[in-house]
Amino acid sequence: MAPTIAGKAVTLVRKIPIADPKTVFVGDVVVLKDPEKADNFLVRRLTAVEGYEMVSTDEKDEPFVLEKEQCWVASDNENLKAKEANDSRKFGPVQMTDIVGRVIYCLRNAVDHGRVENSDFSMQKDSPVLEVELDVDEMVKSQKD
Repeated sequence: MAPTIAGKAVTLVRKIPIADPKTVFVGDVVVLKDPEKADNFLVRRLTAVEGYEMVSTDEKDEPFVLEKEQCWVASDNENLKAKEANDSRKFGPVQMTDIVGRVIYCLRNAVDHGRVENSDFSMQKDSPVLEVELDVDEMVKSQKD
């Protein structure tokens, strides 16, 4: 994902035992099981949850409402065209149960690192985790090894 997570970056992910609209929120950067390749994971931004009406810019596509436990994810890379993005525009809605965690920190290198911009609620919820558990110096050291 660019600019949030690009290239070879180390990410800190807060595992979510059961993803639902009370534990992940629109605007969160999430890790989910790749709907097209069972052994892979994707990092995408959650853009809609159940009950949201999805409307395409293509007039041929009919609007639809996300059903219970469905969500819509999008790549943050604005330079990609819809067909290149490998997100819900390509594979459609995904199940909330396919979300395994929320990305809370990204380490690209020793000087380029920081919190991942998530929804306001998640940023508040994740602050104590980052304050207590994050040791950036140790992460940089292990990235060099």
